[in-house]
This record gives sequence, C-alpha cells and structure tokens, in this order.
Amino acid sequence: MKYSSDSLPIVFITGTNGLIGSAVVRRLLKDGYRVRGGRRLTSDTRLLQGIEAQIEWVDADVLDVTSLEKALQGVTFVIHTAAVVSFVPRDRTQMYDINVNGTANIVNAALAAGIKKMAFVSSVAALGRPDPSKLSEQETAVIDEDQKWEESPLNSHYGKSKYLAELEVWRGVAEGLSAVVVNPSMVLGEGDWSRSSTQLFKYVYDEKKYYTEGLLNYVDVQDVAEAIVTLLFSDISNERYILSAGQVTYRELFTKIATAFGKQPPSKAVSTFMAETIWRVEAVRSWLTGSKPLITKETAKTARTKLVYDGHKITQAIKLTYKPLEETVARVCAEIVKNNR
Repeated sequence: MKYSSDSLPIVFITGTNGLIGSAVVRRLLKDGYRVRGGRRLTSDTRLLQGIEAQIEWVDADVLDVTSLEKALQGVTFVIHTAAVVSFVPRDRTQMYDINVNGTANIVNAALAAGIKKMAFVSSVAALGRPDPSKLSEQETAVIDEDQKWEESPLNSHYGKSKYLAELEVWRGVAEGLSAVVVNPSMVLGEGDWSRSSTQLFKYVYDEKKYYTEGLLNYVDVQDVAEAIVTLLFSDISNERYILSAGQVTYRELFTKIATAFGKQPPSKAVSTFMAETIWRVEAVRSWLTGSKPLITKETAKTARTKLVYDGHKITQAIKLTYKPLEETVARVCAEIVKNNR
C-alpha cells in the first residue's frame, strides 16, 4: 500500500508507552505516518521521550468501549500491542480481562469503524507448549506457526490469555476484519529495566550469581517493530508470524550482557530442587510484603524448558533480516547505562 505525503493515514496504537508500542511509534514516525496513541492519566511515557509531542494523544482504555469508539474516528489502521504480562497469581484476573476482553473490544471497535487493517501483537506463549510427557528425555521441540494449542503443564496463564486473545482476532477475521498477527519470542530492547524482559539486563548488571539451564528464544524490539509496520502496510492479510531470531542458553546470554556492562556474569546453575525451593520462598515473601516475587512457580518451570521457535516464515514474507544478538545486546546495554547514570 503506497500513500502520498499529504494523504498518510492515521494509525491508532494501543500500548503506545510499552517496549514494543514505543518502538512501533518510532518506526512509524520515521516514515512520516500520523500516529494516534491511547493512554490513561497514569500512563508512564518515559520510553517516548523526544517524540511524545509528535503523537496525537487520546484518552482511551481497552476496557472502555466508548473511549475506543471515539479513538478510532478517522483512523485507517490499528496496531494492538497493549497487554498485561505477568506470572504472579494475584494479577491473573486483571491479565485475562485486559488481554482477552480488551482485545475483543478492540476487534469490535475496529469492525464497527471499518478499519482497513489491524496488526495484533501476540506472543509465542500463545502457541502453547507441548506436553513434556510426549517428548523423549533431552528432546528439543521445534514450534512453528502451524502449532495447535494443547493443554500442557508448561503453559502459563499469560500464554493462555494471549491464546484466547488471538481467538478474538480470528473471530474478527471471520466477521470481515483484515488482520495480521505476530508472535514474538523474548523481546530484547531499550525498555525500563525494572519491567518486562529488560529486567534480565538489570539482573546481570547487579551481578547476580545464578542462571537456569533452559533455552531462551529472542528477538530485537526493532525487528518486531519493522515486521509489524511492514506487514500492516503490505497486501498480506489473515496470517500469523513467529518473530524469533534464534536461541541461546541463559548462561550464554547473561555472559554477553555482563561483558557489555563490564560486570561479572552469573556462574552458578540453579538446580531443579533449588528452583522449586526459591519460588516457594518468594511466594511467602510476596504475601508478607505485598511486593511481586522475583520468581514464580510458572517462571521456575518455563525457565528450564528447551523449546525452539522457528522464525523463518516472516523472513520469506517480507525479507526481514534479524539483527545479530551481539548487536542487540551492545545497543541495549549502552542505552541502559546512559539512562541510569
């Protein structure tokens, strides 16, 4: 889809101030697109520093249908990135509400407004994980876009909430909505290091001692933004794409991050027994103090899994070339150091 500079469409984005949302905004503004962002009075917009004034802001909440209807007036495209990512039991009700019902509201509002196309940011967790009892010992499962959801002890409530959210998008497609879905793996980028995946960088910066034996699938936030924007303005419709540049062990990733920071990397592997003990201790500490646990039952379990997400389909569809891990780590660490001096 090509547009002249004087007829560029308005793109409405949810989750504008998040790690992925802020990267998408920067990518759109780079090409001169008009961006309308939804936010609440309590929204933290630090990740939009320097570009906040270029966004047309509207008061919009994915759980407020009326605000969404107003926000979509005059809008041509929608990018839905807003979601709650949590593995803490007390967050589950809110997480399901925002991730599932919020997505349903966005889909319904897009249909009512006659939106040309919608891009939905899901997660590889929404693909589901295979039941470990069906895998032989030490077997690494490879998951692609054809993976069907199945009940498994390895699935998280976050993953299930995103799976149910995807069903709302596909329901919208059945009702006439044009949409694309992306399923990023662990997104690495210049975010708030007290939140989301960027906490991994702070963990290493603080020279923590332990690492888990699991396998981590990763993708650069800039590649995620590139894929979303390119797919949105392409002729591709009603398809899903895994976004994953590759796999690395936690120890390897932590070592790369530590080297970039000039810190000592974690050197002690967490045993299964230790992980099971830690999440229980953290659950008690969280209950007593009201703070969020550093590790939960779900994260202790998934951090030891060895799954490979095949991210090649997108490279053929839009000729995306993933950034090397070393380049991503160096850039993110440099930005974190600059912002936290």
